[in-house]
Amino acid sequence: MTGRSGLRVGLIALLLLMVLLLASIVSLGVGSVSIPAGQTARVLASHLPGIGDRVDTSDVPDGLREIILRVRPPRVVVAILVGMALALAGTVMQGFFQNPMADPYLVGVSSGAAFGATVAMALKVDFFVLGVSSVSAFAFAGALGVTALVYTLARRGGRVLTGTLLLTGIAVGSLVSGLTSFVLIYGSEDLRPVIQWMMGNLSGRQWVHVRMVLPYVAIGLPVTLLYARDLNALLAGDEPAAHMGVDVDRTRTVLLVLSAVLAAASVAAAGIIGFVGLVVPHVMRLLVGPDHRKLLPMSALGGAVLLVLADVLSRVAGPYEEIPIGIVTTILGCPFFLFLLYRSREARF
Repeated sequence: MTGRSGLRVGLIALLLLMVLLLASIVSLGVGSVSIPAGQTARVLASHLPGIGDRVDTSDVPDGLREIILRVRPPRVVVAILVGMALALAGTVMQGFFQNPMADPYLVGVSSGAAFGATVAMALKVDFFVLGVSSVSAFAFAGALGVTALVYTLARRGGRVLTGTLLLTGIAVGSLVSGLTSFVLIYGSEDLRPVIQWMMGNLSGRQWVHVRMVLPYVAIGLPVTLLYARDLNALLAGDEPAAHMGVDVDRTRTVLLVLSAVLAAASVAAAGIIGFVGLVVPHVMRLLVGPDHRKLLPMSALGGAVLLVLADVLSRVAGPYEEIPIGIVTTILGCPFFLFLLYRSREARF
């Protein structure tokens, strides 16, 4: 059974990688200037060692080469990394909350990041130090500040109860969202860029945005994998996990901070993009099972696929201009969330 399970996971991973590759090629060709996927693939192949010299790209104008190789790649890479970060954060939270409907938004993490970034933009705070922009720094501060506040308020008698943490997160997140709206109304003369960012936006992403999120995904994935067995133990409940040798409070604290950092990096790089952390882990759990040793990397891969596809859809669905990607993921994810609510009595890990 183990061999068959491993083969199944491997085939699903291979399929997702193929879809991600094809979606990325299509994404490089979609926009105000449309480029056929065949031309895009040939331009990319011409830069591969070993086969590049044998690929004919003489029919591709230099302007299109510039778009394929320099203009659009940062946007695709940001979509991949943000999708991975949000899916990882959602998977971790669903695991230690023991709730398939948990995601970074549920405990106010994304709301805190949005508030911090909105304050930075509304006050026109502009700096870039050691690879960290003002928006990124304020988003991190907001996310971690709200996370610390929620954790402190939910702590009773040296312990943090999952239900209390969730309810506290919803309440604090709603409060912070209200403060964000206040800043939007009274703190900025030009609301359009801020509002676009609030709806999630990958337009105009550059390599600096890649650097905002890449280090945290590169560190976050292996760290979450180190806690995969602890997450598996937590699925049985806090007391059984403690009997298995898991320091429940410490593990939950570390994973909460880690998921907050991943969500904050995503918000700083691309704005608010909802439902990725909810939908992807749930779908991957149905495909590969609840074992976090498989679920975490597969969710990261699934998140990348979902966000690249959603980004392509955001550019082709609008009649005159692209739709903010946060709107696309909300339209796709909201019915799924309602479906989960409908089946909540039957939900099992």
